[in-house]
Amino acid sequence: MVGAWVQSDAQVSRERLLFHTKAKGAQVRLEAGQSTACRRSTFHDGIVFSARPVRPCEPVVLRVLHHECGWQGGLRVGFTRLDPEHLCAPSLPPFLCPDLEQQSLTWAAVLPDHCVLPGNVVCFWVNSQGWLFVKVNANSPLRLRTDVPLDDPLWAVMDVYGTTKAIKLLDPMVSSLLTTTPEVFLDDFLLELKAGEECVICCHHAADTRLVPCGHSHFCHHCAWQVLRDTAKCPLCRREIEAMAQALGPPAPRARERLAA
Repeated sequence: MVGAWVQSDAQVSRERLLFHTKAKGAQVRLEAGQSTACRRSTFHDGIVFSARPVRPCEPVVLRVLHHECGWQGGLRVGFTRLDPEHLCAPSLPPFLCPDLEQQSLTWAAVLPDHCVLPGNVVCFWVNSQGWLFVKVNANSPLRLRTDVPLDDPLWAVMDVYGTTKAIKLLDPMVSSLLTTTPEVFLDDFLLELKAGEECVICCHHAADTRLVPCGHSHFCHHCAWQVLRDTAKCPLCRREIEAMAQALGPPAPRARERLAA
């Protein structure tokens, strides 16, 4: 049965993953070209779907942007056979777990509190065996479920719930960097980044700010200040941020150059 879904893989778009514009909870507001989902108020009605199906082993990567104290629990993630194009938004239940799971062919899980801190990069996927995994920053993957069927297309589903106030889907090229260990920064994409190019967080403003002491300069001033306020850790290497400076030259030296020094 897995083969039927895998064979249709070539028919699935490989474009950047975004949120579906219409199939979303009553409290959800989409921003930044469908890449950011914010919950306006309350702690529920924050369900969102990917705009296209997600292939087995394709990672869905997002950043937790904002955290709201006063609630218990946070982000929920998973996969569903529900095609969001054919969903009636007002009919969505207030919760992904357990409401949407009980009402439909949906497989999701509640993430532990330490996984949904602001600034965290959360990567989740279903492997070729139907196991749902999550990986947070450079930590080891955590297996959440082992019962996701792969015989039909699956859409990613997330619940901007409780303490999680806003999330942003990351570009595949950038997300592959933010979920690896520092040793994997030898990846050619990161090595070719130059100060003055687009910020790797917002993908809009120029990367004009350097973090001290790690020296990574792939961020705009606004995003760097937000990271400093939320986590005070570099999104790339997770080192503590002691200060910020203007990026006058190229980004931090290449990893292999630092190792050779």
